[in-house]
Amino acid sequence: MWPRFEQVTSRDVLERLPFLDLPFDRYGMDPYGISRHHLGLFMTLLEGFYKHYFRVRCFGLEHIPKTGAGMLVGNHSGGIPADGGMIVASLFFSLNPPRAVHGMVEKFAQEWPFVSQWFNRVGQLPGLPEHAIRLLHDGRLLMVFPEGARGLGKLYKDRYHLSHFGTGFMRIALQTGTPVVPFAFIGGEEAMPTIFHAKRLARIVGAPYWPVPPYLLPFPLPLSCEIHYGKPMHFPGNGNEPDEVVEGYVEQVKSVINLLVTRGRAVHEQRRSGANLSEPTP
Repeated sequence: MWPRFEQVTSRDVLERLPFLDLPFDRYGMDPYGISRHHLGLFMTLLEGFYKHYFRVRCFGLEHIPKTGAGMLVGNHSGGIPADGGMIVASLFFSLNPPRAVHGMVEKFAQEWPFVSQWFNRVGQLPGLPEHAIRLLHDGRLLMVFPEGARGLGKLYKDRYHLSHFGTGFMRIALQTGTPVVPFAFIGGEEAMPTIFHAKRLARIVGAPYWPVPPYLLPFPLPLSCEIHYGKPMHFPGNGNEPDEVVEGYVEQVKSVINLLVTRGRAVHEQRRSGANLSEPTP
């Protein structure tokens, strides 16, 4: 006999799920196909990593919109998308009331059996513009990594150096009138220091790269991490602006994220050295 949902879901998750901003029906499903059951199991898994493995500390949670649409935009790092999982966990476990945040899954991951179905069930949807626009029009939170796989797969020697930002996210933010909330994820580069890519393995699994750390196993170390959320950024326009205007907006976002990364790394070093922490002003 399969265990009951309550038996495999943590107490904290069970207490927070009813306050999550998702309109589950009587069958535990929301209009996007998110399953309350799957989400509870997923959050229980993330809880261990968020609270104990990475011991994540958050700054600037007051900048997350309490209601309505918002686009969370930040740096991508760490070889595997643990940063995205910790962003999801931070808004569930550290925000009161909790909010769900939807990620846009890379195309290659959508082709993996079982994994792609689980992504959909927990609110991480295929990275198509129409999905992003619909989510934002419905007042949801969207998580975006403009560096894409380039940022996630960067080598340790290039840690915290932001790769090229695409402009698609900005046009969608303008079209939907959505504020951009910049963030910096700190610690992922140290937890998973990628020293080279195993190209043959990547081709076998259909991934753009296969990260190889010094200890060979592509899994992050249990090192502390921080998330720094900045103030919402608002931009005028409707998404039809000339490329140079949109690119200018993107550079503004990138500059703020760079600043958050710089300040966040200073806080990270203080934390590791045991010094007293004070929240930086973004």
